[in-house]
Amino acid sequence: MAALLIDLDGVLYEAERPVPGAAEAIYWLRDNAIPHLFLTNTTSRPRRALVEKLSRMNISAAAQTILTPPVAAVHWLVEHVPGPTSLFVAPATVEEFDSLEVASVDQMSVASVVIGDYGERWSFGELNRAFRLLMNEPRPGLVALGMTRYWRAEDGLRLDTAPFVMALAHASGANPVVLGKPAKPFFETALAMLNTSSTQTLMVGDDIHGDIAGAQAAGIAGVLVCTGKFRPGDLAGDIRPEFVLDSFAELPQRWPELAGSLENA
Repeated sequence: MAALLIDLDGVLYEAERPVPGAAEAIYWLRDNAIPHLFLTNTTSRPRRALVEKLSRMNISAAAQTILTPPVAAVHWLVEHVPGPTSLFVAPATVEEFDSLEVASVDQMSVASVVIGDYGERWSFGELNRAFRLLMNEPRPGLVALGMTRYWRAEDGLRLDTAPFVMALAHASGANPVVLGKPAKPFFETALAMLNTSSTQTLMVGDDIHGDIAGAQAAGIAGVLVCTGKFRPGDLAGDIRPEFVLDSFAELPQRWPELAGSLENA
């Protein structure tokens, strides 16, 4: 059976405005028992906040049906780097790591260092603390919750996660594992959560690079929607989505074509 990975912002809603018909399309998926998982690169809010936001848009979702970089990081750390982890993430996101052994601020021997949306909490002291952790023997793993370089806030452009990860990687020689779109491990975690294969899964997103190219690199066919980040120029580049929809609301109508492409692959 075909399964779906579905981006949130730009696909089901745009900021605080729901995409018309998106909620109805989600209920159609459930009525037809089509497996699906919501994906987002959000690292500043826990899943419960996303559940509440979707609820305000008439979309009911359980936290277990949403994959964020912190959730993917927990899955990856349990499998690859068990042991205490030091977190440099937004306070609201710390709860997503409750199942792990989280190191105290003064603990210097850890198995992993996780870098996320730390914002204005970064200082020389905090950056140097992360560096010292990474230099301890045995060397801990460096995990990045995405590699966005900057974003636009109300007061202008602000540095995001990537510059701090790159500074720490350059200074320590650590090779960061990125868990967030478009990184392949993020999509592999999604497939594992859905218990499906890449050849039986479609990724629906509005970002030609993060959603479509990222999914295709993991062997997953991409469905680009013309909402959110989409711009007409996206269709003129080297990245070619397998399908293009006017919006997520068109999914039920196009489903026979989409699912059929997987059966014939």
